[in-house]
Amino acid sequence: MSMRTQWLRKLLSPAIRRGRAFGRDEGGVTVVEFGILALPFFTIVTAILETSMIFLAGQILDSAVQDSARLIRTGQAQSSTPPYTPDDFRNAICDGLYGMFDCDPGDGRLRVNVSVIADFAAASTGYPLQIGDECEPEGCQWTLEDDYVPGTGGDVILVRAYYKWPTILNFPGFNFDTLPDGTRLLGAARVFKNEPFACSDCT
Repeated sequence: MSMRTQWLRKLLSPAIRRGRAFGRDEGGVTVVEFGILALPFFTIVTAILETSMIFLAGQILDSAVQDSARLIRTGQAQSSTPPYTPDDFRNAICDGLYGMFDCDPGDGRLRVNVSVIADFAAASTGYPLQIGDECEPEGCQWTLEDDYVPGTGGDVILVRAYYKWPTILNFPGFNFDTLPDGTRLLGAARVFKNEPFACSDCT
């Protein structure tokens, strides 16, 4: 072995020993593994939380529409003194949303439509969801108008409520938005026949 080779081995031996020791050292392996798995782990956890919130919000909206529609079906909304106005019925829905929804009419997130229809079959064929196909920078515009026509006793009524729920997680593969403006459209509807009540101010 030449002097040059021996000298090179002596020079590199400390680095070689440290490299072997480093290779056998298992200290900090948990931190390294956590660093590798942290992003997918927290992405999945966030996706689970957002999915849960969307389902919860949908159920709360559905329950609020169910309770409010009962006021119309039984004639309470029409027979109250004074009779319910569109704002009164909208507030009845908002009261059942537990503060989770932005009910400010100026924000345009919630759309409520109550109408008299010919029969039950018409509800499935003549009243599709109406929301603009093209979205402007400020958001997707409604084509479904706010309306409140509770009808009289015996009328068939369609109650619809839609809400643009804001989404947070928009990673590829975890997109929960259904509209181009990044919101998810939640909806609830009830079709029923008013009970045969009588009231002087029914319309």
